[in-house]
Amino acid sequence: MTHASLILDFTYGDAAALAFLLLAWLGFGWLVEHAPATRPSVAQLMAGARRDWMRAFVTRQPRIFDATVLDSLRQSTAFFASATMIALGGGVALIGDAERLAGFAADFTVQTSRTMVEVKLLVVMVLVANAFLKFVWANRLFGYCAILMAAVPNDPDDPDCYPRAAQAAEINITAARSFNRGLNSVYFAIAALAWMAGAVALAFAAALTLAVMARREFASASRRVILSGRDGTGA
Repeated sequence: MTHASLILDFTYGDAAALAFLLLAWLGFGWLVEHAPATRPSVAQLMAGARRDWMRAFVTRQPRIFDATVLDSLRQSTAFFASATMIALGGGVALIGDAERLAGFAADFTVQTSRTMVEVKLLVVMVLVANAFLKFVWANRLFGYCAILMAAVPNDPDDPDCYPRAAQAAEINITAARSFNRGLNSVYFAIAALAWMAGAVALAFAAALTLAVMARREFASASRRVILSGRDGTGA
């Protein structure tokens, strides 16, 4: 397969659909973290809840509950990191058997070459690899948070108490941000698999993924519950 034939396989429709996928992935991630104050995202609302958690942690005795919650967060990041690592291995295996996927695409009347199938798989793998790195970093940050929480004095009157709790809160928020970025990459990696069925399928999958994620962050029932609790208006 020559570079010239690969360029012929890569149509304007493919380029437009791929650009839309990447723009949706990067743009939505930015919007979630920089949503307007008049309509904060769930991620932003939960950042405030994490700060509240660390303030309440100072006076909670014993602190076993907080350690349990943090451990569950670390287990979640470890699970997704392991899952994405397995997915990367599967992607490498699929690249070695790209002819079969080319036949699968042909079932959808999408004529494509083996090299083009490999390119499509590489896009998926880049997104999954990014998710893996985000999950690993989130896991490490939650570990940092655990150490900072352990350094918070037991005496609430200690002048170092709340400043150290605030440090733990910010690390916790950073870890959650990395975890959310990893999840976003996974969602769009799944959408990118639709490219095997053609550019139209890729654009549709990316748009559907974007719509589902936007609803969850800005118009879901869970967001209304979180927002009502922070407003003090009740459920």
